[in-house]
Amino acid sequence: MLALVAGFALLVAGVVGSVVPSAPGAPLSTAGVLVYWWGTDFSEPGLGLLVGLVAVGLLTWVVDFAGGAISARIGGAATSTAVVAGLVGLVMLVVSGPLGTLLGVVATVFLLEFRRQQDARAGAKAALVTTAGMLGSVVAQALLTGSMLVVMLTVALT
Repeated sequence: MLALVAGFALLVAGVVGSVVPSAPGAPLSTAGVLVYWWGTDFSEPGLGLLVGLVAVGLLTWVVDFAGGAISARIGGAATSTAVVAGLVGLVMLVVSGPLGTLLGVVATVFLLEFRRQQDARAGAKAALVTTAGMLGSVVAQALLTGSMLVVMLTVALT
């Protein structure tokens, strides 16, 4: 019983963690699924659903870490700019937290694209799309971890 409660506590923490900066929402949600599964002596959820939920957790983790770099690329930034922006984002997360990450990635994309294209408008467009993508990744993470919670509630109540 304690493992089931702990599993749901982790699932709820995962949803909260997906919107709280620097909190590991996806790993918490995935851990919640696995703890619940362990608490039911590996019977619920079934193996197919378990694999699907773990895959959603991994996808959510990728969205969390790659959102800025992917959105920079979508905004027209060069692949090298997206890679550098991703690295700057990781460093800034450690150094200054989530706001610093956002500002660091956006500034990096703008500066590198301005230098590459000699066009402030193109740099600003890439930076704006990057910002939207990073904020959108938070929404995507909340939806994905929330769906994991809803699925596990359905498993528990049926």
